[in-house]
Amino acid sequence: MNTLIFRTIAPVLTALMLLFSVFVLLRGHNEPGGGFIGGLIAASALAIFGIARGVGAVRRAIIFHPLSVSGAGLLMSCCAGLLSIGFGVPFMTGLWIYPEISGVEVPLSTVMLFDIGVYLVVVGAITSIALALEEREVE
Repeated sequence: MNTLIFRTIAPVLTALMLLFSVFVLLRGHNEPGGGFIGGLIAASALAIFGIARGVGAVRRAIIFHPLSVSGAGLLMSCCAGLLSIGFGVPFMTGLWIYPEISGVEVPLSTVMLFDIGVYLVVVGAITSIALALEEREVE
C-alpha cells in the first residue's frame, strides 16, 4: 500500500487532519467534539504519516517522545482540577478569566485547559502505541 501517490499525499493529508483536530478540539466547548475526538484525529494523522514515511520521520516530526506528550497532558488535566480547589470551590469547577489581547477580550477557562490536557494524553498514548506496532512490523 506504500505507493508513490500515498507517500506524496501523506504529508498534506497529515497537515489537514492535524488542523481539523485542533478545530474539533476548540469547538468542543459549545458543539460536539473536544479533546478526546480531536486527539484521536491527530493520532490517526500521525499514524498515516508513519505508514507513508516510516517511524523515524514521525519521531522527528513530533520532536518529543509520545509518552512525554501524554504525561504533559495528564499534568495539565490534573492542574485544571486542582486550580478549582485552590480557589475554594469544588473539584473540577470551571473557572474563567477574560484577558484583553490586542483590544479583544478572550475568554479562557480551566475547562479548556482540561480539554487540551485530554487531547495531549490521547495523542501521546495512541501515537506511542501506533509507533510501537509499526516498529515491530518493520523488524
